[in-house]
Formats: sequence, C-alpha cells, structure tokens
Amino acid sequence: MVNTTAGLLGVVLLARHGDRTEYYQDPATYNSTQAYITPLGEQQEFELGSFLRNTYLNPDSPSFIQNISTDVANIDQLSVRADGGGGNVILNSAYALVQGLYPSTKKSEITLANGTTVIPPLGGYQYIPVESLDFWQSPLFTSWIDCEYFQYHLARVYASPAFKDMSNTAAPFLTALKPYLGDVSNNFTNMWNIYDHVNVQYTYNKTYYETLPPTFLQQARYYSDWLQRNVFTDSVQNSIGQISIRTLLPDIIWALGNMTEPSNQVKINIQEIDYKPFISLFNVTNATVTDPDISGTVNYASVVALELSQDSQGHHEVSMKFKNGTQDSQFRQLKMFGNTSITLHSFIAELFWTTVNSTNEWCFSCNQTVHRGCSVFNYSNDPFLHPHNTGYNR
Repeated sequence: MVNTTAGLLGVVLLARHGDRTEYYQDPATYNSTQAYITPLGEQQEFELGSFLRNTYLNPDSPSFIQNISTDVANIDQLSVRADGGGGNVILNSAYALVQGLYPSTKKSEITLANGTTVIPPLGGYQYIPVESLDFWQSPLFTSWIDCEYFQYHLARVYASPAFKDMSNTAAPFLTALKPYLGDVSNNFTNMWNIYDHVNVQYTYNKTYYETLPPTFLQQARYYSDWLQRNVFTDSVQNSIGQISIRTLLPDIIWALGNMTEPSNQVKINIQEIDYKPFISLFNVTNATVTDPDISGTVNYASVVALELSQDSQGHHEVSMKFKNGTQDSQFRQLKMFGNTSITLHSFIAELFWTTVNSTNEWCFSCNQTVHRGCSVFNYSNDPFLHPHNTGYNR
C-alpha cells in the first residue's frame, strides 16, 4: 500500500492542449494542418495549472510533493516539454499551464548590490522554461506521421466489419448533418473532422449554435470517439495502433526512474501533447477495462498524473489519475493492470517491452527509410525491410 502521509516523490503529467481553432486531419494518414490556441484554451490551461498547483504544491494536500518549492519556481525541479508543431496550440498551452502552476508573485523579487529591489514584470511573472520539440526533430510526439505501418493499420480499420457496421449505423445521422458541414465531407472515415467542425462552429458561431438540432453535437462526438478509439488502439500492446504512446513511454519511464535517485532534482515532469497518446495509454495499461468510459477522445485541458511515492517497505509505487478537462473538478483514480497502484518495477516490466526508444527504432517499426531522419540509417541488409535473397518472406 502506498504511504501517502509522507507525500509524493514526484509526478509525471501528460496534459492535453486547450481549446483551439479548427484544423484538419487527413483520414488516410492523420497528417494535420496548423491550429492556434484561443483565449478559451488559454484560460482552460491556466485553470489546469492552478488545479495542479493546489494538488501538488499545497502543503495541506495529501498529494503534496516532498521538498518542492511552492511559491517561487525552482526551475531545476521542473521539466516541461511540448509538441512545437501544428501551429502554436500545444506550445502555448504549456506556457498557460505553467502560469497557473507558478503564478506571478512578489516573492520572486531580488535585491541588487546597491540596495534596489527589483520585481519581475507583470507583478512578478515567473518565466518557466518550456522545451519545444518540433516534428522534424523527433517522432516522440507525432509518431503516427509518415509511419507506413500505421497507414496500413488505418486501412485495416476502414476495411473491418466493425467499421462497416458503425458506418451504416451512422449513415442516417451523417445525412441529416450534411447541411451543417459546409464543404466538410460526411464520409464516416472523416468523422474526426466532422466532429471538430461541428464543435468549433457550435462554440464560436452564434447562428450555428442556435440552429444546430439538439443531440447533433453529442452524436458527432460519439461516432468520432468510436473511430479514434479504433484508430489509436490495437489488440496487442506493442502493435502499431498504439504507436502514439509507445514513443512517449521511454521518457515517462526514464522520468519516473530518475525521481527515485537521491541526486535527482526534478519533481514535476510535464509533457504537453494532443489527444492521441491518452487513448493509447489507457488501452496499453488496461485502464479501460475497469473504466470503459475513458476510451474516447479526452477533453481539452485534460491531464493524466503518474504519481510516484514510496511505501513503508521502501518500494517505489506508481499510481495513475485522470482529470477529463473542465468537466471534472477533481482527479479520478484509475487502475493499471487491475490495481490502483503498482510498483515502479512492475510498471516498467509491463510496458518497457512495448516501447520505441529511438528514431532508429521508430524507422524500423514504421517501415520508414527516407523521411524524418531515417535516411541516415543503413537498412540495406535488414531482412524485414528487404527480404530479397535472404530466404525470408513476409
């Protein structure tokens, strides 16, 4: 059992970006156009940061992190990284979140040698470093893009009997919805873009808000969730449908392991991402077995917390909690592999074998030899990619 009275050693946070402008994802590849954060999205992320502050930086909270700086940020205790591609929505979400986590404070003032007191701008604004990771630098946050085997997975999903049945079920609704879609295709493969268009218009277009028939938004979300669940999960933990979390897991495992080291200073590790890794994470950890309602697309400003603590025998324990955007006021305890907490050793044993640990491994896992840095690796003798004259046939 986790000894929560001593507080936490640290936490890894996976946070989804806030509300954004409409954007398009190609149903055949899930390559996307750019999107930009809105004032609503900035507020959602700021509120998320404030919630996390009250949870982890409040000494009266049962989830208080041991020895963490509570008011003035110690940047050595924080590691914040965000997907820098696709417009500014994810990167700026991270900035808004850390504003809520460590808000402006006059306690950040300094006194110069001549006795002058200086307070940072904006009433003591705290500049928290955020590392931006772009598409071209690493497949870490966007591992489905240019992944040939993922595109094969998409084709299998679209050809499956389950997809055809759901497409037939949704057909009357999509026909009725067509007048509200503008030039957006109402093909069921396009269900993500259909829902996104309806949601953005319903949020920002007053006429649309007043004329869209009741339940249409909810129905669009239902069918979109079904499709995303099938696209970003798979029947086996290390299958390509889970690629969105498999490239992120090595960093999660490393961050948790590092927090157990006496020399470690990082207490909070934040990864600002889009919705896809959440779906895959809940599937690979079997969290959806006990909580099937979390299997769809998480809301804006959602967060998963992987909390690290130590039990009375000195074993390091990991617990997974989830807050589904502004819909939830508090964290919800999830189960991983049937347990509310598992040892860090078990967490690693259950998941490490599924991970994609490098660009080289990603290239191999995706059958990619040209794009995203894969051309620097020599695959000429690889029997899987080039079975000719090797006696190996796929």
